[in-house]
Amino acid sequence: MDDLAWQASNFGGLAPRSVDLLLEHGHLELVILAAAERGEWFCAEGAVQELCRAGEFDRALKVVEPFVATGWPTALWAKAEILLRSGRPQEALDLARPDAAGGSSKAECHDFAGLLAKAGRIDEAVDLLVPHIDGWWTLSVLVEITEGQDRDEQVLQLIAPHADSARHARGESRWNHPFSNAQELQAQVLERAGRADEAVRILGQDIAGHRYLTQNTLTAYAGLLARHGRLDELRELATGQNAHAVLDIYTSALRDHGRTEEAETVMREAIAADDWVGYRAWLSSALLRDGRLDDAIAVAEPGFGWYDCSNLLAPLVYPLLHRPEELLHLLEHPSVVPHHDHEEFQHWWRALALAGLGRVDEAITLAEADPRPWTDPGIVKADLLSTAGQFDAAAAELRALGTCKAREALFEVLVRQGRAAEAITVHPTAAEQRAAEPKPRPVPLDENGYSLEPPF
Repeated sequence: MDDLAWQASNFGGLAPRSVDLLLEHGHLELVILAAAERGEWFCAEGAVQELCRAGEFDRALKVVEPFVATGWPTALWAKAEILLRSGRPQEALDLARPDAAGGSSKAECHDFAGLLAKAGRIDEAVDLLVPHIDGWWTLSVLVEITEGQDRDEQVLQLIAPHADSARHARGESRWNHPFSNAQELQAQVLERAGRADEAVRILGQDIAGHRYLTQNTLTAYAGLLARHGRLDELRELATGQNAHAVLDIYTSALRDHGRTEEAETVMREAIAADDWVGYRAWLSSALLRDGRLDDAIAVAEPGFGWYDCSNLLAPLVYPLLHRPEELLHLLEHPSVVPHHDHEEFQHWWRALALAGLGRVDEAITLAEADPRPWTDPGIVKADLLSTAGQFDAAAAELRALGTCKAREALFEVLVRQGRAAEAITVHPTAAEQRAAEPKPRPVPLDENGYSLEPPF
């Protein structure tokens, strides 16, 4: 159980991304084998999903059974989900039922309510949750599990007193109100019940009267207006004191309605009046999605020298990571300069673009010149070789390193070469990864057990 908990919390062993890579390349049987032979939880999880999608529920149960036998709760819940999907709801419920003596956690109570709902026993699910509605979390779960279950009126009655209490909390300076999300949940249930106009009216009155506690309630109202085409009301909301929170919702709604030029004009006017980084980030990203890279750079450029320039540069970089020519064009723009703590990432981004264009020697030279490499330079070199399609050279580089991190990177190279079985053998086990973790340095203590080191 300890090993499995470590895997789950540290993405140890073959991590979800690695399992997805194997499955994408059609290696389900190897994933099942790794789960059985190496105790790889994420392999078991990925295999179960694939098998259930194919209707092979008995095989899915066989995959997860050794993990269930350890007594690990996460595996037990996985088995319950398989039983439910295979049409055996009573077995699923019997397996996952919380401790009748009250020893179960709130999370287990929520999970079991969700299982009851999926099993078609919605009344039992609601009855389980209602006595435990003591804050926003349980109320959110109640709303989630009752969607599409013809229980909206009942849920609205349960939400109403908490929403009313939240409305008055701000005037009483009770900012830590336990049901700070009750108003937006009330609007959500009204909307799904076909009463969107009522949801707009009630939540709109709360916003206008400043009777709400969090910005989430404000943005929930803006989203409600956008979904129902109430653009005039949304514009009024977005052009006042709430502009930083909801102007992007308004301009996105304009784009969704085919009013792209108007959305751009609105945002450019907002930038002219209030040169806020959020406005520039939204507009530059929108222009990039429209294929207007130079215009996107021009909008973002004034912020590249700001301390939080990553808010403007990174959103342009990441969509271009697999478009090396455009990425290089962006990074070699004269306004894009290393700044504060972003130098190493700009080295890496530029090197990746060069490798993607086949200029791997230039890429490696650039990466090696990085004054503060963010990871092992050998792994960086291998990644660039792999990006350039030189898989054999990348594999040789990683084999020579031999570290756990290098073996994890080698796994991906081998899978892409069609050598998946070898890749799994090479990948470090969870035990090896755990053993390779840096050990915390012991802190010297005095005779009373207090640290002898200064706090800062």
